[in-house]
Amino acid sequence: MMTGTDSDPLVEDGGLLPTQHRLALWHKVTIAIDSSEDLKPPKQTNWRRVLQWILAPALTAATALVFYYQSPWYGLASIYVSLLATLLVRPGWRWFYIAAVTTPRDTMALISYIRVLVFVKRQERKNVNIGDIFEANVARQPDKLAIVSESQQWTFRQVNEHANRVANVFHSHGYKKGDVVGLLMENRAEFVATWLGLSKIGVITPLINTNLRGASLQHSITVGQCTALIYGANFRSAVMDIAKDLPAHVGLYQFNDEATQDMVASEGLSQGLAQQLNGLLDTAAKDKVAAGASRADHQDKLVYIYTSGTTGLPKAAVITHARFFFIAAGIHYALRFKDEDVFYTPLPLYHTAGGVMSMGQALLFGSTVVIRKKFSASGYFADCARFQCTISQYIGEMARYILATPAAPHDRKHQVRMVFGNGLRPQIWPQFVERFGIAKVGEFYGATEGNANIMNNDSTVGAIGFISRILPQIYPISIIKADPHTGEPLRNKKGLCERCGVNEPGVFIGKIVKGNPCREFLGYVDQKASTKKVVRDVFSKGDMAFISGDLLIADERGYLFFRDRTGDTFRWKGENVSTSEVEAQLSNLAGYKDVIVYGVSIPHTEGRAGMAAIYDPTREVEVSHLAEELAKALPSYARPQFLRFLRKIDLTGTFKLRKVELQQQGFNPEVIEDELFYAQPDGTYLPLTSSIYERIQRNELRF
Repeated sequence: MMTGTDSDPLVEDGGLLPTQHRLALWHKVTIAIDSSEDLKPPKQTNWRRVLQWILAPALTAATALVFYYQSPWYGLASIYVSLLATLLVRPGWRWFYIAAVTTPRDTMALISYIRVLVFVKRQERKNVNIGDIFEANVARQPDKLAIVSESQQWTFRQVNEHANRVANVFHSHGYKKGDVVGLLMENRAEFVATWLGLSKIGVITPLINTNLRGASLQHSITVGQCTALIYGANFRSAVMDIAKDLPAHVGLYQFNDEATQDMVASEGLSQGLAQQLNGLLDTAAKDKVAAGASRADHQDKLVYIYTSGTTGLPKAAVITHARFFFIAAGIHYALRFKDEDVFYTPLPLYHTAGGVMSMGQALLFGSTVVIRKKFSASGYFADCARFQCTISQYIGEMARYILATPAAPHDRKHQVRMVFGNGLRPQIWPQFVERFGIAKVGEFYGATEGNANIMNNDSTVGAIGFISRILPQIYPISIIKADPHTGEPLRNKKGLCERCGVNEPGVFIGKIVKGNPCREFLGYVDQKASTKKVVRDVFSKGDMAFISGDLLIADERGYLFFRDRTGDTFRWKGENVSTSEVEAQLSNLAGYKDVIVYGVSIPHTEGRAGMAAIYDPTREVEVSHLAEELAKALPSYARPQFLRFLRKIDLTGTFKLRKVELQQQGFNPEVIEDELFYAQPDGTYLPLTSSIYERIQRNELRF
């Protein structure tokens, strides 16, 4: 209850209002100001108080940073010069208004950032790896549930024992620090315990996408330089299909759901039978790792996580122990997770979102994580209610699928206080939080291999993060002017890049600072691929930045919004699809015909669906056979949803296939004379007629 008309609106009975109340007040104030024609503050404004409110938190936090890094003269000079320059260069009431309304957001973010830096720096000084901090959690709470699924409930002790068994088996087989052992396994507790165990002896584990087949799977194993592969019994056929084409030195270890499953020999392998991992684990020591085994250091490589990137086959992004600490701790402190939270993630654990952000909460902070083998829209909040989850994870497509399910009793009968993820469309954001009673949404943006990671920490609808308008130097990320089709930065007369203005689309970048876990760019195993993601001479000669390949815009308050991807990559079902890879595979399957692959928009659907235009004037390609071969060669998200058989083809002056015109025409049979087909749920294709097209437009057919 307020204590009088002269009371501070942020104070209640002598004490500060709760954070959510203060933020609500700020929100109301900003709406009132935004809707006013006169943006000047009233004459009675207490400027001393305004300046204290703006500058005190920033200076306090910045000074703490300076003290922590023990560089007082340089740090203090930078901070005060920055503030002074800002005040002098940006005069006017509008800047003060923007500074005032964004100060609460920026202050909370700055405090979180400092906590992350302190946490990461502490682990670095102690040379701690992931296994070390996990074992500390095991010692503190051995019988607490660590990983839960539909059929499993593993305590911290059980995860650690399985990890120790894995470490001892591979140590006895001669594997040591720096060796690489791939992992192809479904979401289950053993997946995490396996790579964790390998990390205890310094072995690097590429986490392979379980959707990959054929050449893509073979490439992932070889580009990761694997000396062995552990695979679940469910993926035996996929592995056996490529086994004869793998290097002879690659050892195979099959993990069976039941230890009694028959082993199947792989033809063409010099080592003969794949080894049955279950039997080896049963006889290995579980209490601790054998003496004499190698150990990983804080800066050593931990896992490889595959990403499509902008071109070509999957690339292996490097995640070190230090990087894992930063990613998991970064989201932990930015969204104010609690150690006692129970997390729900139906995302694949071979990706950063599920495997690092969510699973990292168990490994680093001792939380319980609930996983699921495959995402279920109808089972999402039912699972959350069943397992008493307090925080759940999503990707944008998931939110749409969940929202499309019929109303159910568990819609609000759960304990979820926050959802976090990336890609929640602003068009469905309000409906989602209203229907399911979600108090907070933590929308983030970032690339596995990149250093330009941002977070929406105040649930602003549609925003994927923000750039501080007060102290942008604290976290050096920028949006630069670039060609929207190629993603190439546009440079001025000095050969340098230029920052975009308010609401001007551009490419998102993050400054590279070697040795800084927050700013370093580790790139890919393939150094040539890493080079393509670095832009040089950005704002001064010699500086470097990671270039995301994504077009973003920033509004007046610094909130960032996703626009599109540059180049030939499009996003479908939460995955980046490389058109060049799909074109190569499809051309081979179609008898080496000319193929053009591009993304097309489908109403009411996230991302862009793949469409392939095949030059086949005499109609030699059999669609049913092509569908069967595509299912073998490409993961489901990379298979074209539409096929177009071209009667004629248009080439550029340099004999390149024209793609823009085809993309603009889409898949409308009313404007396209060529034969069109659309994909069925079972992978087959049927003719795309005008009536089918209208059903797609009305959202009666979904992909």
